[in-house]
Amino acid sequence: MPSPIPPSNSPEEPGRERIEKEMQKKANEDREAQLKRDTDRLLKLATELKNYVDKTNQDTLSLNVVKKAEEIEKLAKSVKEKMKGN
Repeated sequence: MPSPIPPSNSPEEPGRERIEKEMQKKANEDREAQLKRDTDRLLKLATELKNYVDKTNQDTLSLNVVKKAEEIEKLAKSVKEKMKGN
């Protein structure tokens, strides 16, 4: 006779739930650390962009300014998605 399937509230479930919660906590900690690194990088890039803009005049728009702005935009979008939990 086959052995019965244990009910879903078997002693194995609390251990599995604990492991899943620990994994979720670790994933959240990793995401938070990455967000901190990314926001620190955003601040650095924004400061660099301001310095580039301060050095330009009305007749010149440095290619570096455009590239830096694009880099900031891409990183900001990434940060936004990570904050949403994606």
